[in-house]
Amino acid sequence: MHTEILKETKRMMVTNFLDIIILAELKRFSPLSGYDILNLVYKKFGFLISPGTIYALLHAMERRGIIRGSYSQRKRVYTLTNKGIETIDAISKSKDDIQKFIAKMLTG
Repeated sequence: MHTEILKETKRMMVTNFLDIIILAELKRFSPLSGYDILNLVYKKFGFLISPGTIYALLHAMERRGIIRGSYSQRKRVYTLTNKGIETIDAISKSKDDIQKFIAKMLTG
């Protein structure tokens, strides 16, 4: 029972923080296609995310101006914009605050 709850909690966290995961992966490996991102998430976290979820999120992130899509060899690939770089850098610098916030949520 405990293992299933932990597995589902991890899946929920990956899904809810998927935009941050994508920004971090694009900072490390750019450009990436939606398919590349699906594979990276699976290899890193062991979860298959629906392609529809990935592509809808990529589209939303592009509308927000944090990533830019273009075509390379007949597939759409994504890179960070300056706003995306600023966003992931700010999140990375706030890692300790984020961990404290999560701990606070769990302790009430």
